[in-house]
Amino acid sequence: MELTPIAKVIKEKGLRKGWVAEKAEVAPGTLSMIISGKSKPTIEVAIRLGRVLDKSVEELFGHLVP
Repeated sequence: MELTPIAKVIKEKGLRKGWVAEKAEVAPGTLSMIISGKSKPTIEVAIRLGRVLDKSVEELFGHLVP
């Protein structure tokens, strides 16, 4: 299974999912669902994740836009 862009960034940066969830103020379970592609983030969550990961929303979630 191919990693989602956000999963690739987290892996490349060597970050723990729990740390990312805490810094982005997202429940760990919600972050896991977003990382796996089973759930789409709200725009607010996408922006917070982009800030934490130092990436644009488009870089992390652009693949979700048709």
